[in-house]
Amino acid sequence: MPELQVIARYTVAEDNEEEVLALLSDLAAASRAEPGNRAFVVYRQVDDPRGIVLLERYASREAFADHRETPHFRDLVLGHIVPLLDSRVVELYDAE
Repeated sequence: MPELQVIARYTVAEDNEEEVLALLSDLAAASRAEPGNRAFVVYRQVDDPRGIVLLERYASREAFADHRETPHFRDLVLGHIVPLLDSRVVELYDAE
């Protein structure tokens, strides 16, 4: 079964950059502790501080589904981060 690579692209709403980065720091720490997580790295775009990319790797599609059911995903991402974004695109890739 292949691992799953997730690429999440966020455009943060104006003046919310620092708050989102702080929340993402908490999310990254909690996500890295999940048994199915292989990596979780947050990148900020060099020429646009509102652009953020998350590179996440999971042991399987099921591990990613489990991630999306965790309290930290529901609280931090859905409850706090998403309302502070202008856009959010999540791409999923099987890692061969």
